[in-house]
Amino acid sequence: MQFRYTTRFRRSYQDAPSEVQRAFDRQVGLLVMNLRHPSLRAKKYNVGQNIWQARINRNWRFYFLIEDDTYILIDIMAHRK
Repeated sequence: MQFRYTTRFRRSYQDAPSEVQRAFDRQVGLLVMNLRHPSLRAKKYNVGQNIWQARINRNWRFYFLIEDDTYILIDIMAHRK
């Protein structure tokens, strides 16, 4: 799989705390190996727009699309409780 990062994602990643950035980097490694890895808890967030959500840690999530063999990373943000 390949990755493409939106401008919005890049900006959100840079603004995220460094511990969240490191956790994301670990989680994206799991995403490459297995979309269904239990640590990711990946699920369709918006079926109509084909947007997925995956867990970074207890408080942060990242959002992405899957197009052919490419993950398009849309955003990273604190999870609303």
